[in-house]
Amino acid sequence: MSFEVSEKLQTILDIINEFVDRELIPLEKEMESKGFYAIEGELEKKRDMVRKMELWAPLHPKEFGGMGLPLMETAMIYEALGRTPYGLYVFGCQAPDAGNIEILHKYGTPEQKEKYCRPNVMGKIRSCFSMTEVEVCGSNPTWLLTTAKKDGDDYVINGHKWYTSCADGAEFAIVMAETNPEAESPHRKASMIIVPTKTPGFNIVRNISVMGHVGEGWTSHGEVLYQNCRVPKENILGGEGMGFVLAQERLGPGRIHHCMRWIGICNRCFALMCSHAKKRRRTPTQVLADSDIIKSYIADSAADILASRLMVLNTAWTIENKGVKQAMKDISLIKFFVANAMQRVTDRALQVHGGLGMSDDTPISMYYRENRAARIYDGPDEVHKIAVANRILREY
Repeated sequence: MSFEVSEKLQTILDIINEFVDRELIPLEKEMESKGFYAIEGELEKKRDMVRKMELWAPLHPKEFGGMGLPLMETAMIYEALGRTPYGLYVFGCQAPDAGNIEILHKYGTPEQKEKYCRPNVMGKIRSCFSMTEVEVCGSNPTWLLTTAKKDGDDYVINGHKWYTSCADGAEFAIVMAETNPEAESPHRKASMIIVPTKTPGFNIVRNISVMGHVGEGWTSHGEVLYQNCRVPKENILGGEGMGFVLAQERLGPGRIHHCMRWIGICNRCFALMCSHAKKRRRTPTQVLADSDIIKSYIADSAADILASRLMVLNTAWTIENKGVKQAMKDISLIKFFVANAMQRVTDRALQVHGGLGMSDDTPISMYYRENRAARIYDGPDEVHKIAVANRILREY
């Protein structure tokens, strides 16, 4: 097992890091203050620059306009792009589009791939993912109240979803709904269905305010009502009863992407912490870096980052070489470990910055607000810990 970076990949990473530093980080304050739609045009210019550099959509298939890189390489790219909130979007590999593209490419019909997957990869449209519900436990995808009932050649969808990632302005949603209520296995009750957002009955109630921030466009978290929303049967993805399987296929590699992005956030906060500690005076003759407490923060953060990185790359290697099923324990391990490591590193960085860290003069306060959600979405810590323990105990 080797995590050695090839010469070609190192060149790509160097170019990406330079682009992030030169083109994206200087725009962060404007991006955060103005909102997605106000800066969408500027972001599109940056996306065109990425296309000209032939670095567009590293993860996605070549036949649809991506680079088609393997999971291990894209993981390292996600780490580099994660240093800025808009890195993944500008390079065309952002969630939830990335996960939607993966399952469309693997399970979609030729017609679905041409209509939805290709323009999604090319960045001509955005998509959203609609699984989490208001009234039931979001960590249990086998229990859904949203239904998709057959009526002639159509499915009629009714239900109430929230945290439908990036619904605002999306061209289509991939919706998980119960199609087979009588199925013996709870894992075969649900299906995934493609729903164009202009379909009558697809109603966005609001963009949910999260930690005081109401996102819009790609940064939104939508509450959606499906009210007699009628779509043709051919919009089903992967066949009836495949919802749970597709969810697992989507979330396995997706957690690699999330975790490496989180490590990118750790790297950014770590660099800010060390830089500030070296120049901020604590006495007329000493800087913060002279304090043993600050040194312990730096050492603990370096350990958190290295441990996280090695764990995630090991999991990516396992997925790539042995498949998602063989990596399920590791996928759960990295999900809760890296989410917590990110929170620890961000918290230490904020503490070292003191009042400056509480302000919005650095990105640390923004990361601090947003990082807390990582311990909940894609499965809360507690669910993953129980899953890991159960898998371990089966071996005894």
